[in-house]
Amino acid sequence: MSLSPIPNLPFAIDTTRWEEFQARYDRLSAAPLDEATLPDWLGEWSQLNKLVEETGAIAHIEKTLDTADETAEQAFLNFIEKMEPGFRHADQALKQRLLAQAADDDALGEGLRVPLRAMRNQADLFREANVPLMTELAKLGSEYDKLTGGMKADWQGEERNLNQLRALLRERDRDVRERAWRQMMALWAEKRAELNDVYGQMLALRRQVAANAGLPNYRDFTFRAYNRFDYTPDDCFRFHDAIEAAVVPAAQRVYERRRAQLGLERLQPWDLDVDPNDAPPLTPYNGQDELIQGSLNIFERVDPGLARQFATMAEENLLDLDTRAGKALGGYCSSLVWRQRPFIFMNGVGSHDDVQTMLHEAGHAFHAFEAFALPTIWQQEVPMEFCEVASMGMELLSAPYLTKDGGGFYTPGEAARARSEHLSGILTFLPYMAVVDAFQHWVYTHPEAAADPTACDEAWDGLWGRFMPGVDWTGFEAERMTGWHRKLHIFHVPFYYIEYGMAQVGALQVWRNALRDQRGAVATYRSALKLGGTRPLPGLYQAAGAEFRFDEPMLRDLVALIEDTLDQLEQTAGH
Repeated sequence: MSLSPIPNLPFAIDTTRWEEFQARYDRLSAAPLDEATLPDWLGEWSQLNKLVEETGAIAHIEKTLDTADETAEQAFLNFIEKMEPGFRHADQALKQRLLAQAADDDALGEGLRVPLRAMRNQADLFREANVPLMTELAKLGSEYDKLTGGMKADWQGEERNLNQLRALLRERDRDVRERAWRQMMALWAEKRAELNDVYGQMLALRRQVAANAGLPNYRDFTFRAYNRFDYTPDDCFRFHDAIEAAVVPAAQRVYERRRAQLGLERLQPWDLDVDPNDAPPLTPYNGQDELIQGSLNIFERVDPGLARQFATMAEENLLDLDTRAGKALGGYCSSLVWRQRPFIFMNGVGSHDDVQTMLHEAGHAFHAFEAFALPTIWQQEVPMEFCEVASMGMELLSAPYLTKDGGGFYTPGEAARARSEHLSGILTFLPYMAVVDAFQHWVYTHPEAAADPTACDEAWDGLWGRFMPGVDWTGFEAERMTGWHRKLHIFHVPFYYIEYGMAQVGALQVWRNALRDQRGAVATYRSALKLGGTRPLPGLYQAAGAEFRFDEPMLRDLVALIEDTLDQLEQTAGH
């Protein structure tokens, strides 16, 4: 598929040329700016930024839809090489002009206080020398996408990509699962040297970015770049410790229960996705249209207003959900901020994971729809720690409506299986999140050691031993140690992972509220989404009915709720 052109443009867009945009930014730079002209000036700047950002979003989307499409790749490169540097400079000039006018963060009123704080931080962090480095990092990210998106293997005479091979890990035949897993690991091993080279180049560039900004390491730079005003690296470490104390034992119980149910002496990496009670894999849908219709039916039960938003995306061709050769890995929701529409990208193969991904990305889409009503682009920019509450919260708020009697996908027993899989996955995910986050803290505070891929392997493996006991990797130590290759966030968006853990804690609190009052919890959830980025993180969590805290007592309470619910679901599923 291809996205429709940007509607109602004020001028023709050519991504090889920045001049038309620059002229409009120059006009804003020269325009009179005082108390009377400020609202219109801000509005025009906001609209111009929306147009640039949507142009970049389209270039990224088209590139990920087909990593082998050279025209799409060139359009993306045109944007990051020819447009984005000009945008960074022009936007910085306007930020400095506004900040000279706004004496403090309260100067533009309550609705812009938090955005103005972020803008002040970003302007202070900007360095001319980092603009070309960011371009090079984006190009290396595109190289990672090409290396991983192109992985494919012959499977019984049929070519399959990584997503299609991963679907075989749900097969009841253990030999099939093991062969599929080994095939996947072989594909990654073939790219090991190239992935190490890409990462090495990224690390060198990121170290220079931090040095240019006058910061001791890239971790400190990233915490500033992500506007992390409400927590510190030490808070992350405390979160890791709480996970180790409260969640790791529960995850071990999940693994041990799975091992016993499967009747195995050892639980191995290819035993983690199959139904532990020897039931066939859940096959909730066949093709994108069925996934869309079933999801729409679920959202109608959650909230008719949200269902209408999802229907709009389907009507306007803003969903690309099936996997295919050459498509980039993963799934995401991108905001087309000019036309005020989200876009969802997935790699569906007909599994329950795809249903879960659909619910997750739809939560992001609903967040975008709700925030689009805010006046400026900066108010619509939500911290990722809360964006993920929107997505993970929607997974849990949708859970009661998975059954076919509500238009969903499953019988009651199958729905109980699906929900059990989801909740068990939360218990095993949080320790994995801690591995990914702690690994990156190590990488960027030990730059000399991290330059050696072998040292990265060893650091990853040490953290794996701390947080991920319960699965036997004997004989597959090399595959375990190189697991960091298989987490695209480490390459693309370093340190963007703790947000998933924080948001999961927030989403579980939203779910806890929904168990008492589903309709009230959904209404509170939607009211929080409407705030966009106009509140600090603790205020956004509070608006959603949650606390912004990640200590051991909180985690123990939520783990107990999950395990109690798992016991109830096991009875419903008939096991």
